[in-house]
Amino acid sequence: MQFGRYYEEFEVGAVYRHWPGKTVTEYDDHLFCLLTMNHHPLHLDANYAENTTDFGKNVVVGNYIYSLLLGMSVPDVSGKAIANLEVESLRHVKPTFHGDTIYGETEVLEKTPSKSKDDRGVVYVETRGYKQDGTVVCVFRRKVMVPKRVYGDARGGEQPGRPEPAAD
Repeated sequence: MQFGRYYEEFEVGAVYRHWPGKTVTEYDDHLFCLLTMNHHPLHLDANYAENTTDFGKNVVVGNYIYSLLLGMSVPDVSGKAIANLEVESLRHVKPTFHGDTIYGETEVLEKTPSKSKDDRGVVYVETRGYKQDGTVVCVFRRKVMVPKRVYGDARGGEQPGRPEPAAD
């Protein structure tokens, strides 16, 4: 199974559909909120959400959805990355609720060889996340520095640092 791509393997216009999706649970949402100290009642207090918001129920914290989509994209986009250089934009388009299943896809918008080192390049991508009914909930654009194949070959190939089993 491929884990990430070398610079040469990215094609402008290609769309990588990340699989599988992830059903967001109340536990996922609350744990993320607690880990990141985001204690807004919209995410944690069902009574508050039901009685004081337009949604009438808890909304999943947007940064969890962003993080989930970023993680989903790793095997297809950044699994071989040297560095994530920037997140250019991040839009939370529609709300996500407990029980929604999130799917993602990433489109390659541009690729540029490095000007300072010939063993890498920068890939500019847009990742879109959508729910089980196709509703887009999150869109972000980012730039990722990825190695060329020569970089990977010089550092151990497809699975650098993987040890061999010891002989009995």
